[in-house]
Amino acid sequence: MKRVKLGGSDVEVSEICLGTMTFGNQTPESDAHRQIDLSVEAGMTFMDCAEMYPVNPVRRETVGNSEKILGNWLARPGNRDKVEIATKITGPSQMVRDGADYDGATIARTVDASLRRLQTDHIDLYQLHWPVRGSYAFRQNWNYDPSGQNRQRTLDHMADVLDGLAQAQKAGKIRAVGLSNESAWGLTRWCDVADRIGAPRMAAIQNEYSLLYRLYDTDLAEVAVNEDVTLLSYSPLATGLLTGKYQDGAVPEGSRVAVDKATGGPGDLGGRKTDLALTATDAYLQLAARHGLDLAQMAIAWQLTRPFKVVPIIGATTVEQLQHLIAGFDLSLSEDLVKEINRTHKRHAMPY
Repeated sequence: MKRVKLGGSDVEVSEICLGTMTFGNQTPESDAHRQIDLSVEAGMTFMDCAEMYPVNPVRRETVGNSEKILGNWLARPGNRDKVEIATKITGPSQMVRDGADYDGATIARTVDASLRRLQTDHIDLYQLHWPVRGSYAFRQNWNYDPSGQNRQRTLDHMADVLDGLAQAQKAGKIRAVGLSNESAWGLTRWCDVADRIGAPRMAAIQNEYSLLYRLYDTDLAEVAVNEDVTLLSYSPLATGLLTGKYQDGAVPEGSRVAVDKATGGPGDLGGRKTDLALTATDAYLQLAARHGLDLAQMAIAWQLTRPFKVVPIIGATTVEQLQHLIAGFDLSLSEDLVKEINRTHKRHAMPY
């Protein structure tokens, strides 16, 4: 598998990343470790986690368990040097720190806590899971209202957090820093403030990006190209929609929709499972079929055709699902197919 550098940092990772957010919930530890072994065998050495994982649902009593499971694998002799590890500090959430914001002092505590759970002495990429000022991510773009923000307060917060990240980097605890669920303005300001105070620049931004969700394509892509920031795209299969498994009302046992419904949730994939999304998915299924391709594998391969730096983060509940995705790692899409994908996108833009 090809290797890429994250932004302007010296952290080199595999061009596809394994997401771990189901580890400890839908994915038991033995299966999780098997997934990591399979990933490394395939050359996928980059692993992404977060202090709040596992998800679906997020519960106070399970916060940190994904890092612990990953840490138990890392603790085996020789394993740490085989992989690159990313994790994140949670934004304001009632599940972590009782909803408190994070600042420079918080960074010092959460980095140490993640290191303990991961059983390692350094984190390759440490990310801010979402901004403290609010975000249009998580399907909040329809009613996003930034009017209550205060520019100077935000810039002061950024400087404080960057100072905390700089201290952690100087101590050798983190190698590079990144964002998640950020906007074009936010990414620009983080870079500007870092330059002004001599702090580490953001090397990556982890935002949602898929055939069904392409908000990144314009303003954020331009900022990232000019500031040398790599996109880590989460939900490249649109939380499973782009596997086709939810078409025609299907709800597979053990799927994210089934688990959400079983725990009292709406089963709408966080607002992604809409009639428009299912219609768009059907169009992509037909397109993939005409070319003799599997849609999930096509959706991942498409990410690597983009005109900016992208590392898709793939996730799998089961070992079998991961094996299916790995089988498509060598897939290369023709220019004509990419053009057909773009035409399909224009007909089915913004389905959620």
